[in-house]
Amino acid sequence: MDEQSPLGRDRRAAPPLRDISPVLERITARLAARHSRAFSQETVERYVEECSWLLSAKARVGTHLPVLVERFADQRLGALARGMGLSPKAVPEVLFVCTENAGRSQLAAALMRHRAGDGVRVLTAGSEPGPTIAPVVLQLLAEQGLDPDGEFPKPLTNEVVTAADVVVTLGCGDACPVRPGRRYLDWDLPDLTGLDIETARAVRDALGTRIDVLVGELMSPNVSRA
Repeated sequence: MDEQSPLGRDRRAAPPLRDISPVLERITARLAARHSRAFSQETVERYVEECSWLLSAKARVGTHLPVLVERFADQRLGALARGMGLSPKAVPEVLFVCTENAGRSQLAAALMRHRAGDGVRVLTAGSEPGPTIAPVVLQLLAEQGLDPDGEFPKPLTNEVVTAADVVVTLGCGDACPVRPGRRYLDWDLPDLTGLDIETARAVRDALGTRIDVLVGELMSPNVSRA
């Protein structure tokens, strides 16, 4: 038997992913109960399957795939419910988008969560998401006693754009769909990839300054939301 794949690699060195259907069924049951007021079991099941397919394309997800699938599907379903007016929207929402959702968007999101606390809901996405959050982001956050708070790179989907009050793009403005009534900001800051640490810190500090201004605007008592 030929043990070589069409690309010349030994198939025995890369066994197929195990069948996680039973795990996805349990995830669907939990999320269906959580979102029962807004969506049917069938809708939840479709989202779970789609999220599994989207995330499994990233080889480094590995054994953490079910956990990330549940988080991703939960975020999308929640955003869909809020965007459709099926779930109350207690605070303004900000979506940070960059190409890989591994650098600037993750750094900005962590900084905003720290500054705004529960006063702003923060989501992230990428037009072409990478496998993991960039090490330089983890270092820049650790220097300020912060972490990504369980975040991970995920693809940009319509639900999170629709739910957002403000969409901040960082290098991928053309990839983000435009929705009426949303405020769009394009923060032109350099990609963190390949920067020396001092320059990366300057990018972090510039993000922090812009985030402080945005948080002040969003949390002003005079700001109204749809």
